[in-house]
Amino acid sequence: MNEHAHHDHHHHGDAQGSCCHHETKADPKDKRYDAVPEGYSGTVYTCPMHPQVRQVKPGSCPLCGMGLEAETVSLGDEDDSELKSMSQRFWVSAVLSLPLLVLAMAEMIPGQPLVHFVSGAWSRWLQFILATPVVLWGGWPFFVRGVQSVRSMNLNMFTLIGLGVSVAYIYSLVALFAPQIFPPAFRGHDGGVALYFEAAAVITTLVLLGQVLELRARSQTSGAIRALLELAPPTAWRIDANGQEQEVSLDDLKEGDLLRVRPGEKVPVDGEVTEGKSSGDESMITGEPIPALKAMGDAVTGGTVNGTGALLVRATRVGGDTVLAQIVAMVEEAQGSKPPIQHMADRIAGVFVPIVMVLAVLTFAVWIVFAPQPSLSYAFVTAVSVLLVACPCAMGLATPTAVMVATGRGAGSGVLIRQGAALER
Repeated sequence: MNEHAHHDHHHHGDAQGSCCHHETKADPKDKRYDAVPEGYSGTVYTCPMHPQVRQVKPGSCPLCGMGLEAETVSLGDEDDSELKSMSQRFWVSAVLSLPLLVLAMAEMIPGQPLVHFVSGAWSRWLQFILATPVVLWGGWPFFVRGVQSVRSMNLNMFTLIGLGVSVAYIYSLVALFAPQIFPPAFRGHDGGVALYFEAAAVITTLVLLGQVLELRARSQTSGAIRALLELAPPTAWRIDANGQEQEVSLDDLKEGDLLRVRPGEKVPVDGEVTEGKSSGDESMITGEPIPALKAMGDAVTGGTVNGTGALLVRATRVGGDTVLAQIVAMVEEAQGSKPPIQHMADRIAGVFVPIVMVLAVLTFAVWIVFAPQPSLSYAFVTAVSVLLVACPCAMGLATPTAVMVATGRGAGSGVLIRQGAALER
């Protein structure tokens, strides 16, 4: 079992090169989305759906609008600013949208209890006051991504959300402030034109909820990788030329260094026992619950736990070359690798958005011609409905989120999924 683990480690580079890299490497023509300068060594942010998009600060993907995330997870503090921001926007929007929805539907509530408390004119102004912060503040990230998608001609779900919400909001603004420009058939018995503030606000709130759930899932996934990274101890006891022990950081270790591993401590890096006898809990690598005997000449793996004996170990692999570092790299690579179905979803989304826009225009035209009076009102509502109902949120987010959560949960349970295609099969 142990031999197999080490044998697999030696061939890891080749195997992964042949099975994974062709999926995640971007086409040379996509270099225009890579904004990372040569020789940059800090954190690089990339899109889970479009690995060719890389930059040195967090943001959103110019192709799909999805939030970028760090390429590699480190043990430092996690940047959860986007999750906090979206959560804040969601909760404020939800609190404002609920009374707005009740107000807008007041006439449909049996007995119409609210109509006695809030007159028609007051209700309209209240709807405007409640909806404005939700749409303009809560939905601001979606408008930014929608505009970005039109500018770069990469139409995506945010194009539809931005268009649908802004049309509903602007129409309602005009209906509130200038109802006289609408024909008489548009106006109700109180002289007001129908408002759609609640539609704009509720859709914004629901999309915000989707963003919060997605960001939370991604945060849990990087947490699973952090748990793997924490298997290795932060420091090691190195023995210098004079035989003196010194506690050093793992980053300072070199191949060939002599290390002391005390009873019950974790082995800091991969190495070979040069002195002492003990048992090692290698369940992290092999899954074997029974400790393996370790004596002179035996190999030990970084992150495994030493038993009751003290060992002297010569480091054979340090840093990114250890088995544990390679496992973390594999899990991260699997999360970034697209399963074949994702490529299909991308292609569909590229065609889907323009088709939906054409359908919305056709819907508007058909209702203008054939709908009963007020035909413009019907035409507007049906066209906006097409835009909003057709948002391909699930198609764009479900696959990458499923891959990320599955690989992260797997890593936490000791199951390592090497690439998206394997997961899909």
